Amino acid sequence: MLLYINKMVTFLKFIFYISLSFLIIISLYPGSLIGYLLYGNLGQQPDLISNPFGTTINHFISYFCVSILGLFLYKNNNEIVFLLFFLAVILELLHFVIPNRSLQLSDLIANILGVVVAYSIIKTYLLLKKQ
Repeated sequence: MLLYINKMVTFLKFIFYISLSFLIIISLYPGSLIGYLLYGNLGQQPDLISNPFGTTINHFISYFCVSILGLFLYKNNNEIVFLLFFLAVILELLHFVIPNRSLQLSDLIANILGVVVAYSIIKTYLLLKKQ
């Protein structure tokens, strides 16, 4: 049973690192790779969920999912929080220098909110688990 759990944790860590890599690639590519894959158009951002916020919700969902996975796997390591927060900020700030990309304050806020909400959920879970 312990061997199975160790293999599962190793697999989930692999998924986490792949997800981080994917997040970095789609953030730094000059255009929308997902838009190109879905619509054949590098300039079109897809809406993951139809909503009044447009594609900003994509940022929240992406950072929330990656953060939940990372924080769950490394719950005793506070460095992961700083890594995720730094990544959320720096990838959006790099849009200043990447062609065909632009810094959007709403996307930056969504990135940070995704990390903060995930951190809050994991911390609440750990507090409730102790009691």
